[in-house]
Amino acid sequence: MTLNPEGASKSERFQFRNLHPNVYLGTASDRYSGWMGQVYSEGRYTGRISRRSKKIKGKSFVEEVLPVQSVKEYFRHFRTLELDFTFYQALKDGEGNPTRNFHVLGTYRQYLEQGDRIILKVPQTTFAKKVRRGREYLQNEHYLDPETFIRQFYEPALELLEPWLDGLIFEQEYQRKEEQSSVQGLAQELDTFFDQIPRDNRYHVELRTETFLSAPVFEVFEKYGVGQVLSHWTWLPPLSRQFGLSGGRFLNAGKACIIRLMTPRGMRYEDAYAKAHPFNALVDGMVDPRMVKETADLMKTAIHKDVKINVIVNNRSGGNAPLIARQIARQFLPTVVE
Repeated sequence: MTLNPEGASKSERFQFRNLHPNVYLGTASDRYSGWMGQVYSEGRYTGRISRRSKKIKGKSFVEEVLPVQSVKEYFRHFRTLELDFTFYQALKDGEGNPTRNFHVLGTYRQYLEQGDRIILKVPQTTFAKKVRRGREYLQNEHYLDPETFIRQFYEPALELLEPWLDGLIFEQEYQRKEEQSSVQGLAQELDTFFDQIPRDNRYHVELRTETFLSAPVFEVFEKYGVGQVLSHWTWLPPLSRQFGLSGGRFLNAGKACIIRLMTPRGMRYEDAYAKAHPFNALVDGMVDPRMVKETADLMKTAIHKDVKINVIVNNRSGGNAPLIARQIARQFLPTVVE
């Protein structure tokens, strides 16, 4: 083990770009005003902070959001950024017209510089069996439809972000036991889908149903070079267990891995959001020490195997993503430098 004093010193100031060449530490979304004084400079965005209301479980929350331009300051601290708003709407509609998300990504592009890295979430209309329509979850007619993925998301994503695009996350929603496909059935569906879309080393899949973390599915991932997203999330087992289920292998053909720290295990999204809001401080007892340790251990394992490791931290996993990232950096350092 060799100390990395420069990385340790900078991480205390929320600068995480120098932990290790193979480590890409970042967050799920950006522009949170709660990160002022950590990632964003106090006073820099005065008069340009917008407010939006969000209703969860009948309770209203107000989020204060910085302008997109703040991404320039974000990347002085982090090496990668996951943009997840693309999960909720494709980049082009069924007629080929740009959506609002297309234009928002276009605005981000104006402020990206060489070396910045973006991870995008694939729209749920591609990978979710059911999607929410009003108060109901209905069968998704575009589930695993190659043309919908290619025309409405993949091609416009490359058009907008090709030099900076570093990962695409396919997230499948949690499926209750009575609604689950068979493991073999899912494996066959995924085999057909990945066979019909362009080969790309940037694909990663997050399965939120533990039953599906099994050999037939991992065989499909390996066949197409698709990465297994290791997700610290409500109903999934610990990160080390997820990694062990795939035989401790990194399956992505581009030798990359994505860890997503989403919510405390056993805590629903709504409760995690309410506890974490307004995302400006850690919440007592919310951060799982095991999550932090296992993340750091997986970072070291990836380095040992010469795999690039992307660690994406969400505010909902403990209250404030930059402070959680600092805890991970402290656990990770000292580490192997070469």
